[in-house]
Amino acid sequence: MIPVLHTERLVLRAPEMDDFAAFAAFHASPRSKGTGGPLDAREAFRSFAALAGHWHLKGFGWWMIARDDQAIGYTGLHEPPYKVGPELGWVIFEGAEGRGYAREAASAALNYARHCLRPARLLSYIADGNLPSERLAHALGARPDTSAGTQNPGMTVWAHDLGGIA
Repeated sequence: MIPVLHTERLVLRAPEMDDFAAFAAFHASPRSKGTGGPLDAREAFRSFAALAGHWHLKGFGWWMIARDDQAIGYTGLHEPPYKVGPELGWVIFEGAEGRGYAREAASAALNYARHCLRPARLLSYIADGNLPSERLAHALGARPDTSAGTQNPGMTVWAHDLGGIA
């Protein structure tokens, strides 16, 4: 049910149990603050299971980003009922940053959304001061959008206007 996307260097695929250790390590670290962390192992597993569950509930969701069969992050689309619209997000685990993987993976997710889901726009919620994610959102064509609002203080909403159907 979860499509596999291939980029030049990466595979975007369904979460697998072998990915959980890297996922949990990221979510236990202070780096996970912008994604609701840090989380203990139990909370991390709930979040991990939600990656796959979103596909079942909504028909789209998150992919694990794999390089050489190792999980190096995740990217994808989600739309929980407490957000104002579908979101494009990305996370790169420690040790894989600074190599352009987030841009490569998020671009593939954005193209999937554009061609398969056709939303009018996607939103990215970025923690204020997260300059690498702000630069990536800008590179993907997003702009800060104060009209979208956020229930999370310290976050800025970035809008990717895709011109699709609402």
